Amino acid sequence: MTRGLAPLALALPLTLAASVPAFAQTRHDSSAPIDFASDHIELQDRNNRVLLTGNVRITQAEMILTAARMTVSYTGQVTEGSPQVSRLDAAGGVTVSRPDQTASSQYAVYDLNRRVITMVGGVTLRQPSGNVSGGRLSIDLDSGRATIDGSGTGGGAPGTQSQGGRVTGRFSVPKRQGQ
Repeated sequence: MTRGLAPLALALPLTLAASVPAFAQTRHDSSAPIDFASDHIELQDRNNRVLLTGNVRITQAEMILTAARMTVSYTGQVTEGSPQVSRLDAAGGVTVSRPDQTASSQYAVYDLNRRVITMVGGVTLRQPSGNVSGGRLSIDLDSGRATIDGSGTGGGAPGTQSQGGRVTGRFSVPKRQGQ
């Protein structure tokens, strides 16, 4: 019986590794302007940041980021009358939507310098090919690659939970003739 399971045990990690590119999307234009809308805005000019609260919606190129609250950090440099944004910290029902891909979590950080979005706390990634859940999601906007793992929040943001160190999802199996 164990001989029959050995090939399956070897094939499963290869299948999982091969499935990672399925989480990839096209390259995102992280240099595109960032438009925002919220119920309330508080400028904290001395700290080079803006606090957006209530139904926050950020749009950049084809990506939409929504949350209950967001802190926008910017540099002292101004381009075309607007400060240069360096980082977005989002909390409360965070959703990142891109063509054919939506991710949700409790917290997210968009580092514009590194062009990476990191999401933690009950993460779910939805694509046409299926859903995957885990503790932490990292989206590289240059390559379009999304990586999800079971590492939760050990010492991370309050109120977040690890998925027991596990990533969960479902693979579809193609129908075979005669079934």
